[in-house]
Order: sequence, then C-alpha cells, then structure tokens
Amino acid sequence: MHAIITTTGKDRPGVIAAVAKEAADQGLNILDVSQTIMDDFFTMIMRVELPEGDVDMGALQDAFDAAGKPLGMVVRIQSEALFSAINDI
Repeated sequence: MHAIITTTGKDRPGVIAAVAKEAADQGLNILDVSQTIMDDFFTMIMRVELPEGDVDMGALQDAFDAAGKPLGMVVRIQSEALFSAINDI
C-alpha cells in the first residue's frame, strides 16, 4: 500500500531531512519526492510505500506531527487512495 505525505510551512533548513528521517524510522520506503519554495513558503509531497500488514495511520500521523512541530511544519500522511479521491477534480 502507498501513502502520500504532504509538508507545508515557512522554509527553513532541515525540513526534508526531518521528514525523510521519520519516514525511515517508521519503515516507510520513499518512492518519489516533489518540493518547491515560493517566497518563504515550503511545500513538499512525498509518495511512500508502507510496510506489509496492518498499518496504524493514526500512529503514523502522530509521529509525523511530532517530527514537523519543532520546525513549524504541518506534516500530514494519507493513504494514496484517499489523497487521490480528495484531490480528484
């Protein structure tokens, strides 16, 4: 199963490293990353592969909240199916 991690906030050093480290710590495989900075606003979308078996998305969200908070970032993780459904226009 795949998931999408979105990260937004004021640009600062270490954002990509912090989110990638948390992904690795959670056993997620990063498949693709896209990021951009407009003025001082940072946006990143990361596609990851989740480990086999049952995955507690709530626990993952809590972990990414904790990783983003010290940097002033909002980090969200959603299943790829949910992300696609929400963003389908």
